[in-house]
Amino acid sequence: MTNPYVKLDIINQVGYIEFFHPAHNSLPGDLLTKLAQTITEAGNNKDIKVLLLKSGGERTFCAGASFKELININDDATGKIFFSGFANVINAMRKCPKFIIGRIQGKTVGGGVGLAASTDYCMATQYAAIKLSELNIGIGPFVVGPAIERKMGLSAMSQIAIDANSFYPAKWAKQKGLFTQVYDSTEELDEAVKEFTENLCTYNVEAMKEMKSIFWQGTEDWDSLLADRAAISGRLVLSEFTREKLKGFK
Repeated sequence: MTNPYVKLDIINQVGYIEFFHPAHNSLPGDLLTKLAQTITEAGNNKDIKVLLLKSGGERTFCAGASFKELININDDATGKIFFSGFANVINAMRKCPKFIIGRIQGKTVGGGVGLAASTDYCMATQYAAIKLSELNIGIGPFVVGPAIERKMGLSAMSQIAIDANSFYPAKWAKQKGLFTQVYDSTEELDEAVKEFTENLCTYNVEAMKEMKSIFWQGTEDWDSLLADRAAISGRLVLSEFTREKLKGFK
């Protein structure tokens, strides 16, 4: 079994940030911290012009938060710290001065949908169905909600947040603005991603930086907003309803 990791590779001025966890690429706190740090460092690296976010393995892009860690939360403060993990990654992506391109090869759930929504341009395969399952365990997509709403609109975000049992197909996600392109295979996706990112590297870095700041206008309060949202999830995860639900995952 491969150990969890976050790594950065620089190829032709593209910074490839890859994360992996054997449990369907779910993200425990230490990996989220490393991911946020890696995005911030890559954003400041002069050898990189464009970033690409991807995950290891073939089947699942990201299964969201680590249930193993969720089960062990016993107080509000720990809960807030846990849910702040995704908040910190989303804010790192938001503040990064470089375009972040998403490569979504498979299913993505919960926090993973938030990561996809926080990229500046997101490409996927037909297997990249999405689901917001948080309501199933008595919480909600509070931390990732602003990122998803910004990209897909309130109506689409509300739909998948309320219909917490259903996977929505990649083509639906494309119609709603989450994905820009959907490819038949991972091979086609990777070919398109390589061509697209390397072409972006031929553009003016300053122009791209200015464009990115404009795209993210109106999100300047997200440091505090997402922290407040993390506190809501941290409180709800201690509810009797959620404690009972999580017992089924032990």
